[in-house]
This record gives sequence, C-alpha cells and structure tokens, in this order.
Amino acid sequence: MYSIEEIKELIATLDNSGLTNLEIVDQKGERLTLKKKTTEADSHAVNVTVPVGTVGSVAPTAAIPQAAEAQAAPAEPQAQPKGKTIDCPMVGVFYTAPSPEADPYVKVGSVVNKGDVVCIIEAMKLMNEVTATQSGTIKEILAENGDIVEYGQPLFVVE
Repeated sequence: MYSIEEIKELIATLDNSGLTNLEIVDQKGERLTLKKKTTEADSHAVNVTVPVGTVGSVAPTAAIPQAAEAQAAPAEPQAQPKGKTIDCPMVGVFYTAPSPEADPYVKVGSVVNKGDVVCIIEAMKLMNEVTATQSGTIKEILAENGDIVEYGQPLFVVE
C-alpha cells in the first residue's frame, strides 16, 4: 500500500491540477481513489484512472485533458508550439535538473541526441528521467521548474 507521504503528495498534486478524481490501481489490484469536493460550477469534472505498471513508473492509459480547458473556451486560442516537441510521459512535477544546486539538463540552444535526459518528472516521490524522443536543438522550454505537468503536455520544442 502507499505511505502517508505518498498519499499527501498525491493529494497536493490533485489539488494543484484541473482534475477532480484520481484513482490509482497497483499491480496487486489495490486501489487508491482521491476525490476533490466540487461545486456545481465544477460539474464538468474529468475522472482519471491511472494504472501503476512497474514499481516506480506511472503510466496513464490516455491523455488527461484539463477540466477547465474541456468546458471553457479561452479568450485567445493557445499557440501550438512550432516544430517537434518532447512531450510529458506522465503526470507529475517538472524539474530541469537532478537537484536544486545542479545545472539544468538542457537550456535553450542545447543540442540533444535521441535518448539524452532532458528533465525529471517527480511522481509519487520517485524521480523519473525524461529522454529526448528525437535529436536536435532545444528551441523552447515550455514548462517552468516546479510546474505540475500533465500526460502528453509538450515540454520542449526541438528543431
């Protein structure tokens, strides 16, 4: 089962996301379900079930849309990143470096090869390295250090 610290982190992640429900099923079939209290204005809630693959990896089965984006039309259309992107493989917290004192893995202008580590996503107290899906030059970093990121969210633009 999950430790109190892992559950607290999941609660914080849920609070800071557009989600209202989060259900995690581990390999033994044990379920952990978290639900936010919602108001009538939040009736457009998105339910998410996240199966846990191997220990230390969280692998959502489908893209998770943000509830606010699903219901409300933005005043201005969001600009789609130009070029190829490196997308987030899981829900978690985005970090540019392995520790606060360390240099970031990549900066704008860095040349990366397919398989190079470009950032870390923290999920359930586990640090998961994200690798470049293609070779090229980092043209833009689309997330800030410490941001909560969603599955499928573009993190980097590579040219």
